[in-house]
Amino acid sequence: MGEKKKVLILCTGNSARSQMAEGLLKHITKGEYEVFSAGTKPSIVRSEAIKVLAEIDIDIKGNHSKSVDEIGGQKMDFVLTVCDNAKENCPFFPADVRLVHHSFEDPASVEEGSDETKVAEFRRVRDEIQDYLKNEFVQILRQEETTRKF
Repeated sequence: MGEKKKVLILCTGNSARSQMAEGLLKHITKGEYEVFSAGTKPSIVRSEAIKVLAEIDIDIKGNHSKSVDEIGGQKMDFVLTVCDNAKENCPFFPADVRLVHHSFEDPASVEEGSDETKVAEFRRVRDEIQDYLKNEFVQILRQEETTRKF
């Protein structure tokens, strides 16, 4: 078996959506792909993102928010942008990189309400990301693998 294909999940802050997507995709693909996340303007990994993934037995508490520049030296096979800002400010990738975009609402944008209200928004977005990755993105990965073999 050859080298694992690499997937970069890109967002603005690399604090919530891309971090959750990284943890979820690693879990869904069971190590079949090397999965990274980064941001165009990295900040911190949100505690709510760590919490809602822990609820489904995925541990990202050791993750840190990274700049896309930190990943820049590695050749990626797929880049998934999970917010419109990252898509618009996406760095240049070689032509053989498959770019995929699917925007998710930013759960960190909920500033009003109780902590439970905020966590509930992270859960909702986590579930949307998980559904997309399982039912659509994995199909894109598999289809690309099949077509690139010929």
